[in-house]
Amino acid sequence: MIRGQWLGIVICLVMSSVAHADLDWGAALTGEHRSDANRARDVYRHPQETLSFFGLQSGMTVMEVSPGGGWYTEILAPLMRSNGALIAAHSSANGGNYARRSLGGFLRKLGEDGEVYGAVTVGVLQPPSSMAPATPNSVDLALAFRNVHSWLRADQAEMMFSAIAEALKPGGVLGIVQHRGDDSLTIEQMKSSAYVSEAKVIELAELAGLELDARNEINANPGDTKDYPRGVWTLPPTLAEGDKDRDRYVAIGESDRMTLRFIKPQD
Repeated sequence: MIRGQWLGIVICLVMSSVAHADLDWGAALTGEHRSDANRARDVYRHPQETLSFFGLQSGMTVMEVSPGGGWYTEILAPLMRSNGALIAAHSSANGGNYARRSLGGFLRKLGEDGEVYGAVTVGVLQPPSSMAPATPNSVDLALAFRNVHSWLRADQAEMMFSAIAEALKPGGVLGIVQHRGDDSLTIEQMKSSAYVSEAKVIELAELAGLELDARNEINANPGDTKDYPRGVWTLPPTLAEGDKDRDRYVAIGESDRMTLRFIKPQD
């Protein structure tokens, strides 16, 4: 074998090793790019355990759907930088005032720290006009955190799940974390309270052709009574009731949440 061929093999091996390096959880979770307030929520949101359950690995193409202000983006961006790819499937600048404000704040966050967020690709997922935030069959892992109620409120849930399924590779995974309500809730109650039944989330995923693979109780909160005047926003971090019963709600903590893993079938 000639010298050039050996050199090519060595370069390929080195590149493969870099692409599949271990994820640096320490830098992602404790880096200076995260505020004290955001780190304080880790006790409720269990980001490392949650992402590990969903199967996050180096070298993946990951799509975070409806990332809002970017709480999880803070963790995903340093994990995937030089270790794969991260697509933020955000709302459209033309999707209305709320969508515009949310996207604007997210882009401002990304622009303020290029070292952490410089490799993040921002796509648009705003039904019904923008339904392709990533190339079809290109995403290994799609993630949606506490978003399904918002999709229901906008009457876009079926379209969102369909777009996610289209972006996933065969065998790709969708990880969902959502405020968990009782199966007896009506759709209108889900919309108003933000608590959604597991049965409804599974139904929406299955309609899009995805299959439930596993559940995890890592984000469960048995102390959440789910009977508050302002729905889930009564609890931290929003505390919509202000000082009224504040100590009670702080003691409960963040909402009880389902953690579900779905797979796009190979066939």
